[in-house]
Amino acid sequence: MPEDPWTALAGDWAASWGGFAGPARAALLDATGAGPGTRLLDVGCGTGELLARAAARGATAAGADVAPGMVDRARRAAPGADVRVADAEDLPWPGGAFDVVAAVNVLHLADDPAAAVAEARRVLAPGGLLAVCGWAERDRCELDAVEAALAADDGEEPGPEGPLRREEPVRGLLAGAGLVVEHVALVDVPWTAADEPALVRGLLLGEDAAGLAERGPVVVAAAERFRGRDGSYRFRNAFRLVVARRPA
Repeated sequence: MPEDPWTALAGDWAASWGGFAGPARAALLDATGAGPGTRLLDVGCGTGELLARAAARGATAAGADVAPGMVDRARRAAPGADVRVADAEDLPWPGGAFDVVAAVNVLHLADDPAAAVAEARRVLAPGGLLAVCGWAERDRCELDAVEAALAADDGEEPGPEGPLRREEPVRGLLAGAGLVVEHVALVDVPWTAADEPALVRGLLLGEDAAGLAERGPVVVAAAERFRGRDGSYRFRNAFRLVVARRPA
């Protein structure tokens, strides 16, 4: 069986993107009051950055990710966490096991987002919180300029904006699972690259050497207006955090 793509990319992803959502993770932990005694599950935990932050606050952390390579790195990032290979729609924990369930930049990747939310609700204790956080609308995210340039280079229009980038569809998804939204916030999440090679590697994650050589110039041209005098790049973006409670 071939290696899954996220396992193959785990190291490169961690280098270019692992710390990217740091402001959103901090906002999520603040909004949910995660701390000593909190049982927290991170669904789609990636390389474990949220788990490490939660554990540092005294929470009892657990994580799930479909990619074994991501899980291996998450276990190293948060050695005390219970991290398992699992799909968001089929979590291997009993009902009511957690006080907080987090899903950062993951629901749009689920085959069935509604099923993933229903499963998150199942493992939440009554009165527990589900915190969903992901990309906001395109006009709030400067990285979308590069995506548009790459699409244009292929002679295509950018793909449609996913519905979960807007507030109302997220609210509807949570309400459909019987959860009550209590908190909504936009969080600034800039993405930076130290230089041109880091820019190209990060924004063409998964491309082979030939792909980097062919597509790299498109990325560099699209990113020129985000380049600083020192040769680094900074893109302003926003994530939307929505926190909802399972009724007691």
